[in-house]
Amino acid sequence: MTTIPAIETRFFAFESDFVDSLRCIPMIVRYKLDTCRVKLQLADWAKFNYQEKDQLAELPCHSPEEVAAYAGFVNGLVWHYTQTVPGLLKNLDPAWVQMHVPAEVHEKAHEWNCPVISASQWIRLDVLERFALVKLSRSGHEGRNFPRAMAEFGLATAC
Repeated sequence: MTTIPAIETRFFAFESDFVDSLRCIPMIVRYKLDTCRVKLQLADWAKFNYQEKDQLAELPCHSPEEVAAYAGFVNGLVWHYTQTVPGLLKNLDPAWVQMHVPAEVHEKAHEWNCPVISASQWIRLDVLERFALVKLSRSGHEGRNFPRAMAEFGLATAC
């Protein structure tokens, strides 16, 4: 198993419209879910209470033992509320660990008229920031947060 970088729990400013209530899944939890390959549905997340959601943000998910425990905790929560088990992410493409800017991030930046991200800027971002940009570049994610993330990460003043 590849080494998973230790990520400090934090919420981004572009998530501020939902972080207080945790009504949406924050990037820190999305990162940990991808790490343990659990596909959590927003409808299932909505059933968790605030303390459970907060726990999912705070629990470590770095070592193989922590990853397994995190997956077990998520699966247990989903089972408790739905009597189902979440699916597994089959084709995990961790583009955020690459040392070059993924094409999808370039495409999203172009779509929003944001500046091109250089390789040196990409490398200076931490793993969670790169993860967020990749996730915000993919279909199914709210696009308006991409330019907000670019600004927050110091990559653009306005897009």
